[in-house]
Amino acid sequence: MTFDIDMIKKVYERYPERIAAARQIVGKPLTLSEKILYTHLWEGNATQAYERGSSYVDFAPDRVAMQDATAQMALLQFMQAGKAKVAVPSTAHADHLIQAKVGADKDLQEGINKNSEVFNFLSSVCDKYGIGFWKPGAGIIHQVVLENYAFPGGMMIGTDSHTVNAGGLGMVAIGVGGADAVDVMAGMAWELKMPKLIGVKLTGKMSGWTSAKDVILKVAGILTVKGGTGCIVEYFGEGAESLSATGKGTICNMGAEIGATTSTFGYDDSMRRYLASTGRQDVVDAADQIAEHLTGDPEVYANPEQYFDQLIEINLSELTPHLNGPFTPDLATPVSEFRAKAEANGWPLEVEWALIGSCTNSSYEDLSRAASIVEDAVAKGVKPKAILGINPGSEQVKYTAERDGFLDSFRKFENARIFTNACGPCIGQWDREGAEKGEKNSIIHSFNRNFAKRADGNPNTHAFVASPEMVAAVAISGRLDFNPITDTLTNEAGEQIKLDEPKGSELPSKGFAVEDNGYQAPSEDGSHVVVNVSPTSDRLQLLEEFPAWDGKNIEGAKVLIKAFGKCTTDHISMAGPWLKYRGHLDNISNNMLIGAVNAYNMETNKVKNQLTGEYGEVPAVQRAYKAAGVPSIVVGDQNYGEGSSREHAAMEPRHLGVKAVLVKSFARIHETNLKKQGMLGLTFADEADYDKVQEDDTVNFLDLEQFAPGKQLTLEFVHADGTKDIIMANHTYNDQQIDWFKAGSALNLIKQQEN
Repeated sequence: MTFDIDMIKKVYERYPERIAAARQIVGKPLTLSEKILYTHLWEGNATQAYERGSSYVDFAPDRVAMQDATAQMALLQFMQAGKAKVAVPSTAHADHLIQAKVGADKDLQEGINKNSEVFNFLSSVCDKYGIGFWKPGAGIIHQVVLENYAFPGGMMIGTDSHTVNAGGLGMVAIGVGGADAVDVMAGMAWELKMPKLIGVKLTGKMSGWTSAKDVILKVAGILTVKGGTGCIVEYFGEGAESLSATGKGTICNMGAEIGATTSTFGYDDSMRRYLASTGRQDVVDAADQIAEHLTGDPEVYANPEQYFDQLIEINLSELTPHLNGPFTPDLATPVSEFRAKAEANGWPLEVEWALIGSCTNSSYEDLSRAASIVEDAVAKGVKPKAILGINPGSEQVKYTAERDGFLDSFRKFENARIFTNACGPCIGQWDREGAEKGEKNSIIHSFNRNFAKRADGNPNTHAFVASPEMVAAVAISGRLDFNPITDTLTNEAGEQIKLDEPKGSELPSKGFAVEDNGYQAPSEDGSHVVVNVSPTSDRLQLLEEFPAWDGKNIEGAKVLIKAFGKCTTDHISMAGPWLKYRGHLDNISNNMLIGAVNAYNMETNKVKNQLTGEYGEVPAVQRAYKAAGVPSIVVGDQNYGEGSSREHAAMEPRHLGVKAVLVKSFARIHETNLKKQGMLGLTFADEADYDKVQEDDTVNFLDLEQFAPGKQLTLEFVHADGTKDIIMANHTYNDQQIDWFKAGSALNLIKQQEN
């Protein structure tokens, strides 16, 4: 079954005309990224060439996807927009709220029991507004999207940073906050700064222990966690064509870890095979009619340095397996160099847990290759030293893998655990025994992020990212420094054996199968559906409008916190146990910035209350400021807001009365989320001014009344001794975004325009 095939055909019908218009306007051959962007202009055919990294552009995405943790707030906002039905095909996926502990069946039922109020809310809202709902256990949003919705040349936004996974099928798929999704679902244009373009030329062909995961682990090491900010990464070359569609998806998925707007690949035979295998031959037939438009022009790939802002070349024939981490996904180490690096840094080498799954690596191909390692170890008499946890990506993948024996292969390890088709440990939904002790230890996983505390809540867990094949090998050896290419293991007979290279199947030879994929179609007419939110619920809370700007300078503001170093959305609004409050803004605001390191005492969740002079927890101090009518600001370091798309990291400070966030630099999605919620997201004109901000400062805006595009803002920092520093702040607000600020939020402006 193909969802929305008529919509897909309409997109393809307009491609030739819009590509021709874009080519005439731009006046040169086009990359794939440019083709998709220019064919999705809100205005229709291109009438001007947009400047990369500078021009704000209105787009018309084809669809919207939301996961349950972010969908709650997105849909609570959509309910305020006054629309009877979503304007574009949209889906919500229940995958974040199911904890991994015992195993699939018990964990799933426990998740349903604990979260029934939220699941019922999502089900009814989807039913009312024409949104497809994928029930708990159906699978991880990005794997389900790849199997059912992604199509070459399409544009999609999703309320999760790993929406970019759909680039594996040649989409421009972009992670956003819920307010952006509301715009599109409400039938409005979606705004994005025209991305710069990074080309990655892949030559050669992988073999042995190397996998698609190693491509992005290598790229992350080259570009770092902020090297892709404001850019689309476009992969091409013979090496790109040699990769499977799910392998391409893995690479695009982790593009979120380099800050990239998205990543994508040109339409090729691997995509044809995957689409056909997942029951979408009609998409192949339609795409083949315009295949020339679904990849970059030949001249672009022949002379890429002329068409991309940055070019990287990787020879897959020479690429070797990598382990990235700990604590950051861009610390890349080839497995052959890992032992020396780990010993030099004091990283624990013994591994108790090895985890395969997440939206990054939970495909049929991933499971098949990892299962081959397990089968080989069993045949050679080797028992695993670590516990191996498996999260299949979808019910379709799980059902097919079960049929084809892969899950039985994993079960041959006595301590293997098959978890629910859900995110689980990847997002902190892991009830790991002993984690509360806070002991220093290492784990290895095939996920995408490895920030401190992310998987199990223990700040001393060193998490390393690798391919499913390497995760399986490390699980068997029990050591991070095991190199399966060169090292041997001792079997139960005392013999030295080497593991065979992984083998697997790109796609199931008997085709995919599933009894119940977990999809709930919405009512044709949802006007009769009632959405109930109890006023006494601690899980869900109807939203109230944020107050509009009073038109005056912000004066007498206090510095709530000066965050030191890495401050991701995990630090600003933690996941894990806090996920249950994602639909209740006031309750979840109790986790605001509790993970950020205070630069003045190098502690977390301990800041000075300038009203009392005493130290307290960040949310409590901010609530005291709000109660006293005292404005505040947050100061931060580089790439502030890196990581997840969760807009709670912007909504919580907005709700509690923070007026502005002033940092050295922002991650793209977080900066947009701040703007959408009516916040001031500012950057130091001189990064050295970060050091001038003192703990007891009072902050006055001197010229906010003249807030305008391209005009710096002037902030006065009055120190406790009466001296002052004048700090200039840059911003990237355009006229429309300033209107959001003036109205109090983008949603407020939507409602004003409706009335």
